[in-house]
Amino acid sequence: MIPKKIILYISIFVASFIGISLWSAWLVTHPVRIESGLTPKNYNLPFEEVALATKDGVSIAGWFIFSSVKTSEDKPAPAIILLHGYPAEKGDMLFVASSLQPNFNIFLIDFRYFGKSGGSFTTLGTNERLDLEAAIDFLESRGFKKVGVLGFSFGGATAILQAAYDPRIAAVVSYASFADLTLLGKDAYSHLPIIREALVPLMKFWTKIFWNVDTAYSPQDAAQYVQTPILIIHTKTDEQIPFHHAELLRDALIHNKQAEFYLPETGLHGELPVDFDERVKYFFEKYIKE
Repeated sequence: MIPKKIILYISIFVASFIGISLWSAWLVTHPVRIESGLTPKNYNLPFEEVALATKDGVSIAGWFIFSSVKTSEDKPAPAIILLHGYPAEKGDMLFVASSLQPNFNIFLIDFRYFGKSGGSFTTLGTNERLDLEAAIDFLESRGFKKVGVLGFSFGGATAILQAAYDPRIAAVVSYASFADLTLLGKDAYSHLPIIREALVPLMKFWTKIFWNVDTAYSPQDAAQYVQTPILIIHTKTDEQIPFHHAELLRDALIHNKQAEFYLPETGLHGELPVDFDERVKYFFEKYIKE
């Protein structure tokens, strides 16, 4: 017979583990938001404030930044959607927008829960695809039948997920995206190699039960269906999204003859390579055509 004291200790451990997993799931879906406080005015960019509504009824805030460039046929410049990372907001992408704006119309949005958008929690890319879809719908209403999408980290993952199913996305640049959310969770708890095998699945369970967030969606799986040109950028020393995520995406994109990879040897998460702007401009100019 097991001593009552042992049963008590086990019960306390199990209850504590469940509590920690639930609290961790809450923190992941309700992170402290980072707001830059920047607007296009800080960069002297001409813009229009835009309010969108997703198919599931979430309000999405955006900035449409105008390019003065016309094509040779006097058509408007191509349009690119910029997607921020987690847990930032659209202002965080303005430095990229400023470098692209002379050649492209730029549309920045706040994902649900972040910035000025609605939503009481983030779904880690699952429903953010609807946010991106609403942005594409808006640009289509403005006459842009094909768009480019540039996403950083969490935004890059969302871009890959949507590009697998939306033919209006003509080209994707994904910088420092994760390949699989479950794997990323295990990476985050790499210092707890045994505990993480139970902790991460339990966190996924709570996010599904309490917030209906299905984390089964995987950029790695979606990449197998991406037919459009895609540029994967990922530094080999990224300390937040380990480089093996880029390797998994590369393997998943092996069928895509228009997939390109730029994998610098050094650089932290969020540090752009010195030639980032030129590479991105060249890539989008090559593939976005109306």
